[in-house]
Amino acid sequence: MEQYKKIACRYCDAKLPNAILELGSMALANSFLTKDQENEKEFECPLSITRCTNCGLVQLTHVVPADLMFSNYLYVSSTTATFRKHFADYARSMKEKSIKKENLLAVDIGSNDGLLVSCFINEGMKAVGVEPAKNLSDDANKRGIETINHYFDENTVQQIIKKHGKADIITANNVFAHIDNSQSVCKNAFDLMSDDGIFVIEFPYLVTMVDEMLFDMIYHEHLSFIALTPLKFLLARFKLEIFDVDIVSSHGGSLRVQIQKMGSKHPISKRVVDMLKSEQSRGFNDQPIYLDFAEKVYHVKNKLVGFVDQAKKEGKTISGYGAPAKGNTLINFCKFTPLKIDYIVDDNPLKQNMLSPGAKIPVVPSSYLNDHPTDYVIIFAWNFAKEIIEKLQHLKNKGVKFIVPLPEPTIVS
Repeated sequence: MEQYKKIACRYCDAKLPNAILELGSMALANSFLTKDQENEKEFECPLSITRCTNCGLVQLTHVVPADLMFSNYLYVSSTTATFRKHFADYARSMKEKSIKKENLLAVDIGSNDGLLVSCFINEGMKAVGVEPAKNLSDDANKRGIETINHYFDENTVQQIIKKHGKADIITANNVFAHIDNSQSVCKNAFDLMSDDGIFVIEFPYLVTMVDEMLFDMIYHEHLSFIALTPLKFLLARFKLEIFDVDIVSSHGGSLRVQIQKMGSKHPISKRVVDMLKSEQSRGFNDQPIYLDFAEKVYHVKNKLVGFVDQAKKEGKTISGYGAPAKGNTLINFCKFTPLKIDYIVDDNPLKQNMLSPGAKIPVVPSSYLNDHPTDYVIIFAWNFAKEIIEKLQHLKNKGVKFIVPLPEPTIVS
């Protein structure tokens, strides 16, 4: 897999050093298999992170071609009530932040099934999605949500400007960290933005990932693990600046970073200044904190593997709840198989009756758990643990125990 090895940092082009954490060679976290494909050889690639010693960006050591991951995509934003509310609030908030108040144009990069685009429309804006996965863009267009089936490149930008003019709001939610050519995104966002427009990116925060031991956020789609300091460095190269930042609850703890053209109308928030100072004072601009993180990752793995092995020795049954990409990182890092995890339930119909990548654990509808309850349920979709446990209260009352695997494996009886 040397052809996929990343040589230069995507933010500053400096030569990358060796890995600081290696999780092993893994199948792609969203490449679920049909039962007919069970015996086929899967594509695998090393999953490791390194940190640029020049700009500080933490990133994967290997980059899988985007078409292998995104041309047909099984993650759907609209599946959970949590995200439906999250994006409705998001659209309202960005409308309020905008300097211009009427005839706003919003563009969502990596628009998935069009959930955020529809929320912008509900707020009275014109809105366009840009989505490379044909299955998702086709579905959105059928539902009347204008979606361009393409990557966010120069041609896409010119297509939008020609039809709609410059954008007042550009969003990239849990997608900026997925793109290898971050420099191109910054250039294209600058070109698409109106002079007083805003560019908003949301991503899981590196500091939270380290603090909360959320290492399952590491998978081949997540190319960058972003803190504010290296992001500020990158944006400055393209005459962009951060003017505000919010901490939001999605994915265990994310940043919503609001960006403008340098010297535009928004004052720089004190939150931005304080967060940059905090990253510096807590050691996130230096190497030792990441080496310590890597050591703790192996401790958590050993604890979870030890618990599962002991439970199986005692004749207990174990299932999983949720088949998110991060769950597959955890499953494959721990080398769990159907002998350890009987099945995984998931509410996304696109994943049901499939096999999980790598481990090949059957994925079934959530109703299956009611008819075939197990002694333990590992909540791989831990960011929805509260919602899931409330939904399964009837099983909890029957003695089923839930395991939240991170930051430390914890039994919720």
